[in-house]
Amino acid sequence: MATDTQGGAGRAPRPEAVRSSAAGRVAAPGVGGAPYSHTALAFLEHGALAHPGRPAVREGDVTLTYGELFERSRRIATDLLARGLGGGPVIVCMEKCAEALAVFFGTLMAGGFYVPVDPSAPQGRAASLYDRLGGPLVVTGEKDLPAVTSLFPTARVLDSSGMGALPADDAALARAARDVAGTDVAYVLFTSGSTGEPKGVAVSHAAILEFVSTFVETFGLRPDDVLASQAPLDFDVSVKDIYGSLAAGGCVALLPRRLFSAPARLVAEIEASGATVLVWAAAALCLVSGLRALGEADLSRLRLVMFSGEVMPAEHLRRWMGELPGATFVNLYGPTEVTCNCLYHVVDRDRDYPGGVPLGEPFPGRRVLLLDEGGLPATLPGTVGELYVGGSAIARGYYADPERTRAAFVQNPLSDALPETLYRTGDLARVGEDGELYFRGRADNQVKLQGHRIELEEVDAAFERQPGVERCRCTLDERASRVCAFFEGEADPDELRRAVARLVPGSAVPAVIERVDAMPLLRNGKVDRAALLEGHRARRAARGVR
Repeated sequence: MATDTQGGAGRAPRPEAVRSSAAGRVAAPGVGGAPYSHTALAFLEHGALAHPGRPAVREGDVTLTYGELFERSRRIATDLLARGLGGGPVIVCMEKCAEALAVFFGTLMAGGFYVPVDPSAPQGRAASLYDRLGGPLVVTGEKDLPAVTSLFPTARVLDSSGMGALPADDAALARAARDVAGTDVAYVLFTSGSTGEPKGVAVSHAAILEFVSTFVETFGLRPDDVLASQAPLDFDVSVKDIYGSLAAGGCVALLPRRLFSAPARLVAEIEASGATVLVWAAAALCLVSGLRALGEADLSRLRLVMFSGEVMPAEHLRRWMGELPGATFVNLYGPTEVTCNCLYHVVDRDRDYPGGVPLGEPFPGRRVLLLDEGGLPATLPGTVGELYVGGSAIARGYYADPERTRAAFVQNPLSDALPETLYRTGDLARVGEDGELYFRGRADNQVKLQGHRIELEEVDAAFERQPGVERCRCTLDERASRVCAFFEGEADPDELRRAVARLVPGSAVPAVIERVDAMPLLRNGKVDRAALLEGHRARRAARGVR
């Protein structure tokens, strides 16, 4: 299936709930010769000029207005330039906080690009990305300084609290701004894979401008919106929170990580923040609904809930929609390499989704192709193919990693008349009987067992269609040559085995079906399948079973 956005044919009309209004549209940034109009700083700059006293970011009791955030960023940029540290990469190794955003923007104003890294990152991973970046400057906060200095023992580490004492140098900042092109890298996010060397996804200013403007326009984000930010700063969901709120003239409320181990306190904080929009990983939403925390606070101000990262289990979606009868829910799809998202589907409350929620339609300016193993469009119902994504908002590539860049960012196989780069997502989708695309999992989550190919996400979905199953994740136990299924809920495992056997091939029916209290999560909010298997093995060992 080949899908693009040329013309309006076949595009479903947006529900009124997400139709753009005049209040939600982004005013053209950079009016009046502002120096950052061609960069990712355009949204902050416009806000600082148009409404400097409006709150831009809240972190607990700390609130920075647009004017304050802009000025703090200018002072940090001036400090970097005065030290001769402008124009290059800067690792920002800080917990999620308002000061981290100021360091991000200050780095951009100094002509460089920022690389968020969590202070609790493993030593080996930190060393790998530090070397990949060529040994750059590291900026942290006073609280994290000892840990970060240990994490990057050979780096120059600056404490941001000691930066910005000098007034902003207008002339130096103007010179730095003139040297920045829209195609220059604005940030690099390193992938969170648990094996192998992480890849640094390099995203340009122009890509951020294009995607964020479209995102805000598509969903009608408004100046009165508060986006409660769940994601760590080193994951691209936070890009939508930060830049989306700035583009709309709204406010981003930074939710601390510790709250996600206390769902009742988390929903209380969402209420206290006045949040109107959530852009969360599906697993984070499940954390709240799975522990029955939804009724612990008044979340009626939420008007828009968007989820991504994994397939949203139907039971959890029903709970959220039941709690928020007036809110619009949106399924988002897209890997980091395409600058956040390329497909979206607005959930229809009156529609039954027996095959799951579809991936939806492309954002304007995105080309999405579904290609079979021969590189040809997959169009027939039931056909499975790999998703390829094009358009000017895809990433520049993997930083200082030409071999893996060439493997993933490829020429459009359907056209060779002119260069056109597509990103091979490695994600599989199926064409439904309704012509919609449905996620079928990762190509590398296709496993083979006794010669049979098994798609683990297909088995997950079969379990989640059963009464008493809230969420399921399967994994292959290669040592024992068997598929293991782990589920949340009250269903009987033996009944589940019989029910699932009617939906998937015999080779895909898990030999182990085990109930778990909660799914372990990776830092990006996805379920940690490896940890599920490790927990199962540990429990068997404790019982003396091999």
